[in-house]
Order: sequence, then structure tokens, then C-alpha cells
Amino acid sequence: MSSANTKTGIAAVLAALLFVAGGVYVILGGSGNVASNACAASVAGAATLNGANTGSVAAFVPLDKPVDAGSLSFEAGDGSRKTLSDWKGRVVLLNLWATWCAPCREEMPALQALQKELGGIDFEVVPVSVDLGSAEKPKKFYAENDLSVLGFFHDGSMGVFNVLKKQSLAYGMPTTLLIDRSGCVLGSLSGPADWASQEAKALVKRAIAYEGS
Repeated sequence: MSSANTKTGIAAVLAALLFVAGGVYVILGGSGNVASNACAASVAGAATLNGANTGSVAAFVPLDKPVDAGSLSFEAGDGSRKTLSDWKGRVVLLNLWATWCAPCREEMPALQALQKELGGIDFEVVPVSVDLGSAEKPKKFYAENDLSVLGFFHDGSMGVFNVLKKQSLAYGMPTTLLIDRSGCVLGSLSGPADWASQEAKALVKRAIAYEGS
């Protein structure tokens, strides 16, 4: 092989290694996610949540690089298909839960209380059951616990959870994401929280109040 060809081959290998390294950084670097162009304006909104993650929501982690979640898809109670983009213009607290998850079941009344107090044209709690298969069990749980204030949503394939897991935004149950009016994830909380607490309400109110969200 000539000297020129050798140099060309080495350059190609180095370029490939840099590309792979860049790809690994995209998956694992920073906050474990990448801000898409659609979410560039949400960086400042996420930053405003620093300091509001105290007390019962101290485990909430604002993202340095918000992620576009508008395409996340699941079913409504009537069987119709929904995506988070259907809530565009409202701040959303997306909660992934399951009937087999004891902490999930325990925090549902608090989520209902949060929806009852703050829900409206600016904000909605969107709980998505990830019980595999049919929606029969989670619907029964709703009925038994009088969760009529909360909307019912279901993802029997766990597709939403798996997508968020790949983006390092979901690790177990429950997982809760705070999403701005543009459909961008501002931050996440892994595990249960008292969403009816004053700290939780203050966190949500700060997201609602941010003019750029």
C-alpha cells in the first residue's frame, strides 16, 4: 500500500472513531439526552426549575438539554390514539404508572388532588398506565379509587416507557416528567412523590408561569 493510501486509510478510521464517539456522547453525555432544535427555547424554562425542586420533590432533576416528547403515543380511555402534541399549549405532568407498582398506586390520590387544584387550560396531569395488554386492570383501579378527576390513558406495550428509558429519562415505576407548552421535557423524577404537597405545587406553578414555556 502506498504512503498516500495508508494516510487516507488512517484518516478514515479516525473519522469513523470520532463519529462513534460522538454517537456515544449523544446517548450518554451531558444529561443523557440532546436538545432538539424544537426544544432549544425550552432550555431557559428548565433552568428556572432549579431551586424549586425541594422537599417532597427534591428528587426532581431539571434537564440541561430539554427533549421533544410531542410524538409519545398512547391510548385514551375511549380507545382513541393520543400523542403529547395534543396537549400543546398546556404544561403537562406525565406520570407513568402501573397497578402492579405499589408506590404508583399510593401516589395516584395526590396526582388527582394536584389536577383538581391546578388543572385547567394551562396545566393537566396525564397519567399513563403501562400495564401490559388490555386496560381492564387500570380501569378497575380507577373505578375502585374514584379517580374521576384524572384522565385515563394506557400504553399496553410499554412503548412510552421504553422510549424514555433509551433517553435516560425513565428508570423504573413511577416515572414523572414535567413537560412545557411546546411538548419539551423540562425535567424528570424517578420514584414516588407527594404531588399534592406545597413543594410540588410550587414546582408546577413555576413551569406554568414561565412565559417562554
